Amino acid sequence: MAIKFQYNKTSQQALAKQLKIRERALPTLKNKESALRVEVKKAKDKAAELDKALKEKLSLYEDMMRLWGEFDPSLVSISDVELTSKKIAGVQTPILEKVNFEVRDYNMFEKPSWFPDGIAILEKLANIAIERAVFERKMDLLDFARKKTTQKVNLYEKVQIPGFQDAIRKIKRFLEDEENLSKAAQKIVKNRQQNAEVES
Repeated sequence: MAIKFQYNKTSQQALAKQLKIRERALPTLKNKESALRVEVKKAKDKAAELDKALKEKLSLYEDMMRLWGEFDPSLVSISDVELTSKKIAGVQTPILEKVNFEVRDYNMFEKPSWFPDGIAILEKLANIAIERAVFERKMDLLDFARKKTTQKVNLYEKVQIPGFQDAIRKIKRFLEDEENLSKAAQKIVKNRQQNAEVES
């Protein structure tokens, strides 16, 4: 990214102001980036932990597979998933508050005695699966923000700050050269005037 500037004091001051803004913002951006990296790892670990818990629970109930054939899955449905949000390093992330289930009425005398337990098991499994999905979404949001922040850190660190410093240096050199030429020209004029006075 080429930085546009003019060889004058006004341009130099404007560039110095932009440079200062970026130098001040850089440590904050770096802190945000590392905080997001930590939070992404936490969310990823929690999602993996919930995934493992879900698989373990499913394997526990594998023995009951024959029984599940008798179960009517339409008895239980999710009526609502209550979410809130929390800001983490400036990013709104979802938090699972509660999963509300709706259990349809059924005749307990016609159904097997384990149906209430089956309903509880389904609710537990659904809860874990939904919580895992929420943590995966949280991880995606935080990771996206982390990537954006990393890009900004790199832009400031590797492109803009060195670019502004280089432009300021070029302006300073130009202005110094211009001043030196002006002084040299004044000396020449002065010497000519003195020589002209001596000759006359």
